[in-house]
Order: sequence, then C-alpha cells, then structure tokens
Amino acid sequence: MTAIQAKNLTLAYGQKPIFAELDLAIPKGKITVFIGSNGCGKSTLLRSLARLLKPQGGAILLDGSEIAKLSSKEVARRLAILPQGPIAPEGLTVHQLVKQGRYPYQSWLQQWSHEDEKQVKRALEATHMDEFSSRSVDSLSGGQRQRAWIAMTLAQNTQTILLDEPTTYLDMTHQIEILDLLFELNEREQRTIVMVLHDINLACRYAHHIVAVKDGLIHAQGEPESVMNERLIQEVFDLKCQVATDPIFGTPMCIPYGKGRRLSPEMRKTPIGAL
Repeated sequence: MTAIQAKNLTLAYGQKPIFAELDLAIPKGKITVFIGSNGCGKSTLLRSLARLLKPQGGAILLDGSEIAKLSSKEVARRLAILPQGPIAPEGLTVHQLVKQGRYPYQSWLQQWSHEDEKQVKRALEATHMDEFSSRSVDSLSGGQRQRAWIAMTLAQNTQTILLDEPTTYLDMTHQIEILDLLFELNEREQRTIVMVLHDINLACRYAHHIVAVKDGLIHAQGEPESVMNERLIQEVFDLKCQVATDPIFGTPMCIPYGKGRRLSPEMRKTPIGAL
C-alpha cells in the first residue's frame, strides 16, 4: 500500500526543469528517506508531495486521492510538513506554537475544542516538550526548538508526516534524539514518515525505504540493505567509499576514502580507548 504516489510528475522552477515524468511510490506506515547530493532536487520533490510546489505535469495521489483536487484543509488533515529551518514569531511560547497545528480543524462554527486541547497535550508529551510549554521558542536550544516544531506537526494528527532535513545544524546528540522520536512514532502509531537526510549512515539506520535522487531521476530505491553499496554512493555522491555492516545495528555503513591519519596495523588491533 502507498501513502503518496507520484505519476508522470514534472517539476520545474521557471524554465529550469527539475524532474520529468517521474514515478514514485511512498510506502504506507514506513519511514522513507530521500538521499542525494546538494542541489539534486530532494527538497523540491518533498515540497511537491505536500502540494507546496505546483507540478507542470503529472499528478500526486495522497491516500489514493489526487492532491490537487483536495481543499487545503483536507490536505492539512491528512498530511503535515515541516520545512527546513522554520522560524517562529518572537516571543511565541511552545504551547502557542503547537496550537498552530490545529488550524485545519478550526472554522467559524468549530472553535477551539476539547479534542484540540487533547491533541496539543499529546503532541507535547510525545516530544517531551510539556515541561517547556510556557517557554518562548526563541529561548530554547536547537534540539528543543526542533522538537517544538515537530510537536506542532504532530498536533495536526495526520497519518503522513514530511520533514525536510530535520537534523540540520543539530549536534549528534540532538540528531539521534530527533530521529529516535520519529522512529518511535512510526513504531507505535504506524505513521508514514518521509524525510530528507544528508547523513547516509543515519538514513540507512532509520529508513525502511531509501530513495536516492540524482540529476532529476530516481537513481535507486528500496530497502537500505538492498540498494546501498559502493557503486551507488560513487554514482550519486561522486564519493569513493567502502560499505561495511554497522557493528551495532547491522545496517549498511559508509566509510569514505580520503585523507587523514592512518594507524599502523598493530595499533588497529588495540581496542579503541585503550591506546
């Protein structure tokens, strides 16, 4: 089953073509990660799936319905997107930000309800941001701020969530914190999650489905264990590497070639930390 499907999709910025007659299926209830070099069109493709970029041709289906024919509120009740580097108005509290996620359910007849409050509370608890609800967003650390935006996205209570580079500018601790949160949401609630990630190894660890993008084409897609190899990384990233098995998770792990210190064979046999 697919959550989002692109059929013969053609995208362009002005006269500059990005994708032509592209077909893509996002599996339902799984984590899909887009990978590729800078400027290859990953973010453009993600934005188009959320109807933020109008295609020049083809169609996008959301849960089997053509997304272009759905109202904005209907789309927002089915799909949430967190763009890269969102900015909150100065002084806005975490609770106020997360409440914005309930806008698709508001109208002149339907004002703030018990269900709205329930979903905001649930989103704050799921992201461990309930203790920060009265804090202003601009006073938070990078990881806390990103969790607040994800809480707002969760408050929409959509089955499908799209995130454009949710770990950018975060240190390793906060990257893992955010990705663990999304992984738990998928495991616990079977949410469909689609992300753009730069870190190949983290993509392989968290994704059920990898989509490698290059030059306006889907270069490869499938389970990381099936598609990730030295040849793909060379072709997509122009990077020579060795693909090994992650000793903890068993997922593909990219070890790039390049310059750097080389330990002697004797030192390599010594456990790390014992040198």
